[in-house]
Amino acid sequence: MSSLFQELKLKDVKLRNRIAVSPMCQYSADDGHPNDWHLVHLGSRAVGGAALVMVEATAVSPEGRISPGDSGIWSELHAQAFQPITAFIKAQGAVPAIQLAHAGRKASTDAPWRGGKPLLGEGSWQTLAPSPVPFGNYPTPRELTQKDIADVVQQFVDAAQRSLTAGFEVVEIHMAHGYLLHEFLSPLSNLRQDEFGGSLEARAKLPLQIAEAVRRVWPAHLPVFVRISATDWTENGWDLEQSIKFSGWLKALGIDLIDCSSGGNVPGVKIPVGPGYQVPFATAIRNKIGIATGAVGIITEPTQAEEIITKQEADVVFLARALLRDPYWPLHAAKELQAIISWPVQYERAKD
Repeated sequence: MSSLFQELKLKDVKLRNRIAVSPMCQYSADDGHPNDWHLVHLGSRAVGGAALVMVEATAVSPEGRISPGDSGIWSELHAQAFQPITAFIKAQGAVPAIQLAHAGRKASTDAPWRGGKPLLGEGSWQTLAPSPVPFGNYPTPRELTQKDIADVVQQFVDAAQRSLTAGFEVVEIHMAHGYLLHEFLSPLSNLRQDEFGGSLEARAKLPLQIAEAVRRVWPAHLPVFVRISATDWTENGWDLEQSIKFSGWLKALGIDLIDCSSGGNVPGVKIPVGPGYQVPFATAIRNKIGIATGAVGIITEPTQAEEIITKQEADVVFLARALLRDPYWPLHAAKELQAIISWPVQYERAKD
């Protein structure tokens, strides 16, 4: 029996296999509202056999968007727009998930196919951060006040509640890739002198407040994930040792899975990108903290994914570009690994 195609239960949610669609920005929403593109993009991955289909980084506030085309969930209308998408994902036997995010100092940028650079002038907005430290040559962000911080916590809480209305069964809090909560965690971007800056405990205070608040309003029988960047890939920054300690605190708050990525907070750093290069982070956190983890990063081959799960290096593999290239990657992987799984009845004629 293939390890990759074994079921996994997290709280009351059952994943039909260990393959998850990683949240991937599409830069195609209409004022935060998902549209037909998102239905087809996400729905086809559910049809293709993935167990969990996660929506892209979805902003908890308008200023929390990476770009004007990001999806959002800062109103009830946004939640309603997601309902047909989550219903379709569930109908295909997959679990709908959403990543809740605030881009912080990396907000207000253009879509990648238009250069991806910071917006200037009309259409741009003031970015926010723990400290007035720009990301590379981006505009200088405004330092969050204590009231702003309280507002951000409430925005994540409200977004989680709307996500339930939208039909999602898993929420993931985005604390990675140099966005707002990662900015608080890293000493390279958090230079605050108040209770939210300085020591690891102080830098982790806001991310932990948000994790606790979201876990409190999210139903106890449904899981909450957190995505972290396990390292900044540079000296004196956020690193694996801090990530392990932080993951222990998250586990104590009731977080169910740590989705282990890396980087994004410091421009121009040298990252040793290669097949499975981030898997050791998931393994270290899983082994030292005893919490479920997700592995992500250049996982492309079925045998590679199978080995990660068989060796218990992670509990789930999050695939990104591999699933952009082939929405039916799980179905093809099952054939290669000789796993017996069900195909959509509409596609069964092409199974053999």
